[in-house]
Amino acid sequence: MRCPFCHNPDTQVVETRVSDDGAAVRRRRRCTKCDQRFTTYEHAEVSMPMVVKKNGNRVEFNPEKLHSSFTLALRKRPVSAEQVDQAIRHVEQQLLTSGLKEVPSGTIGEYVMNELAKLDKVAYVRFASVYHSFENVDEFKKIIRKI
Repeated sequence: MRCPFCHNPDTQVVETRVSDDGAAVRRRRRCTKCDQRFTTYEHAEVSMPMVVKKNGNRVEFNPEKLHSSFTLALRKRPVSAEQVDQAIRHVEQQLLTSGLKEVPSGTIGEYVMNELAKLDKVAYVRFASVYHSFENVDEFKKIIRKI
């Protein structure tokens, strides 16, 4: 690790600790040239799979789209922000542990529907109506019977 003060490439690790949440390693370092101390953090680098849209285009996974989908479906529903965050983390975890380099957008939609079904039935029906492009009342009846 290069010293941020004098740019010397030779530094020593003085202390190593795991962060409180266990997601990072914190290292205190000392430059062998200027004797300045600084902190570095080591995080695991994980990459989400590419999303394959219905038209065949491939786009990077966008966590903001996932968040906005949940927010829109759960609008004015009695679900806490913590529950929403947990559901989003669960969907992201499913994507990461799938081991896939690419995932169809429909798979993500199914993951979202599964999480919404656990959180709030009204939000589930809202999301399903848009996701499945309901065109008539019978389609609503079918999904409501399903839950």
